[in-house]
Amino acid sequence: QDFRDLRALCLSQGLLFEDATFPAHVSSIGPTLLPEEKLRQIQWKRPTELQRNPHLIMDGVSRFDIMQGEIGDCWMLAALGSLTLRKQFLENVLPKDQGFQDDYAGIFHFRFWQYGEWVDVVIDDRLPLLNGRYLSVHPRTSNEFWPSLLEKAYAKLRGSYQNLNGGYLSDALVDLTGGVQVQFSLKDPPPELEEILKAADRSRCLMGCSTSGQARRNIELRNGIVQGHAYTVTGAVKIPYKNGWKHIIRIWNPWGHGEWKGPWSDDSPQWDRVEPKYREALLRNKDDGEFWMSCENFQEQFSWLYICNNTP
Repeated sequence: QDFRDLRALCLSQGLLFEDATFPAHVSSIGPTLLPEEKLRQIQWKRPTELQRNPHLIMDGVSRFDIMQGEIGDCWMLAALGSLTLRKQFLENVLPKDQGFQDDYAGIFHFRFWQYGEWVDVVIDDRLPLLNGRYLSVHPRTSNEFWPSLLEKAYAKLRGSYQNLNGGYLSDALVDLTGGVQVQFSLKDPPPELEEILKAADRSRCLMGCSTSGQARRNIELRNGIVQGHAYTVTGAVKIPYKNGWKHIIRIWNPWGHGEWKGPWSDDSPQWDRVEPKYREALLRNKDDGEFWMSCENFQEQFSWLYICNNTP
């Protein structure tokens, strides 16, 4: 499907695009994602029907725009969270020639790397809702729709929303970058793990991590970490602490809430021993799903680290 041709056709006819290849129908959701009675209740609505003044992007693209919906696609959203930190990759996936303001015709497109080339995926902007709530990723700012539409395009690429319900963070990192990815087991980590993390952060690699456990169950431990879940690694730094140095790692949960409660978490006493200039630069004390933890705790709580870059 050619995005420009289809949009021009819709504009000339005064119609909003309806994508016959990924219709507003149960087949696009998948037969077993939800119980049958819930599948029958799904309604498809355009952002223009949900909001008076929808935007594709407001004030730039950020991981904090993303809040995971009913679908278990944390693996894809964790990769997307990482992508938002690397603007040169993001512009590939999210073309700028579209929006709700100029030439709006209910049609959008996104690009993903598949089998050695960039594939342009065209969608209409009808989004699935269940009892008035987003089935898909929902915008933290009610009228910003890039995460929901990008997720829909990825669902189309994979055949249905159901096919996003569980997957590998490593696959999503490659699909969003065309890059090369490497995985490290944190149960048997390389001895220089702290240096690898710092170097990857400095080289602006995309990074994610995951916990072991069953993804379908999403059990949240007392310490705030979710089992069978994927997260984004958003920073790795070494800071002066007490009489030496401390390696700490920043991690973001694609739920958009739910944080680690142990040492170096938002309210932890460790921050009281850190020089104010570091504390002010690094600590965002908000329930936004993002938190710091020590390298030791990181290795204890997570099972895999994924690093992806556009070159080896």
